[in-house]
Amino acid sequence: MVKASRARGTGTYDKPPLTLEELVERLQDRGLAIPDRDRAIRYLRHLGYYRLSPYTIPFQVAGTDHQFRPNVEFDDVLDLYVFDRALRLLILDAVERVEVAVRSSLTDHMSITYDDPHWYVDPSHFADGRDHSGLLRSIGKTCDEQLGRAAEHPGDNLVFRSALEHYLTTYGAPALPPSWLMVETLTIGSLERVVRNLKRRSDKTAVAKTVGINAVLLDSWLRTYVRVRNICAHHGRMWNVGIGVYPALPTSSAISWLEDKTVLAGRRAKQLYPVLVSLQSVLDTISPRSTWARRLSDLIAEHPHLPLGGIGMPEDWRDDPFWARHIQDHG
Repeated sequence: MVKASRARGTGTYDKPPLTLEELVERLQDRGLAIPDRDRAIRYLRHLGYYRLSPYTIPFQVAGTDHQFRPNVEFDDVLDLYVFDRALRLLILDAVERVEVAVRSSLTDHMSITYDDPHWYVDPSHFADGRDHSGLLRSIGKTCDEQLGRAAEHPGDNLVFRSALEHYLTTYGAPALPPSWLMVETLTIGSLERVVRNLKRRSDKTAVAKTVGINAVLLDSWLRTYVRVRNICAHHGRMWNVGIGVYPALPTSSAISWLEDKTVLAGRRAKQLYPVLVSLQSVLDTISPRSTWARRLSDLIAEHPHLPLGGIGMPEDWRDDPFWARHIQDHG
C-alpha cells in the first residue's frame, strides 16, 4: 500500500442516497429548467447523477450553493456532456496514432542500430535495472498466459492466428519474442516506461526525431498521453479537469507549435489546450494529411455555446497558423 502524503479529513460522510426523482428535484430546486422530467430521469439512470453533475458547474452562479443562472436548461448541461464524450474519442484517436508511431520507431531504431531483434533483453540498453527486470517479467507473463489459453484457430483467408501465438508455438528459443512483436504487447504506460528507461540519449533522440520532437519532449509528452489515455479509456472528464501531468512546451522553432506562444502562458499551461496542441504537433510529422484538426474544429463549432475557457482554449484559436493551415486545407 502506498503511504499517503497528506492527512485525511476529519468529517464523517452521512449523506443519504437519493432516488432519481429526488435528484431531478434537487436540480430543479437549484434553478435548472427541466421541461421533461421523465427524459431527465432516463438520462440520470443511464449516465449517473455524479457523472453528469460536474458539467453543471459552468452554468451555476459563482459563490452560491450550486444555484443555476437564469434560463439554463437540462439540455445545456447535456450538450456539454455530449461534447466531452466526443472530445474523448477524438483525443483517443490521436493518442493511438502517436502510440503506434512510437512503438514502430522504437523497435525499428533499436533492432537495426544494434543488429539485434531481441535488443530489449540486454540490460545494457537501460538505465534502471529494476524497471528492466520488470519489463522482462511482464513480457514473460504475457507469453505464459498466451500458452495457457486454448489454441487459436490455425488460420484461413479470414481468420489469422495472432503473431504471438505463432511465435510461441513455432519457436522454442529465444524464450521471449522479437522486438517488433514485443512492442505490440505493451500498454501505452509500459511503452512510456521503456522509452524513459533507455540508457543512451542518442537512442531516445532517434525515436523522438521520427515523431517530430526531441528527447526531452518525448519523455514529457508520453507521460502526459499515458494519463490522458487512461482518463479517456475510463470515460473520465476531459473538459475542465486537472490532468495532473502536462506536456513541456517546446523551445525550438524546429518543432511544430503555435505561432503565438504567449497563449499558453500562466493558467492555460495547466489545462487541456497544450495537450491538444502537442497531439497536433506530432500528427504534423506522422500524419501530415490528417483531418484531426478539422474534426476538432467541427466538433467545437457544433457546440457554439461551449465555454472554451474550461479547456484553456482561446476564442480565436483557429486563427493561429498552426491550426489554420489544417482547418483551411481541409475546409
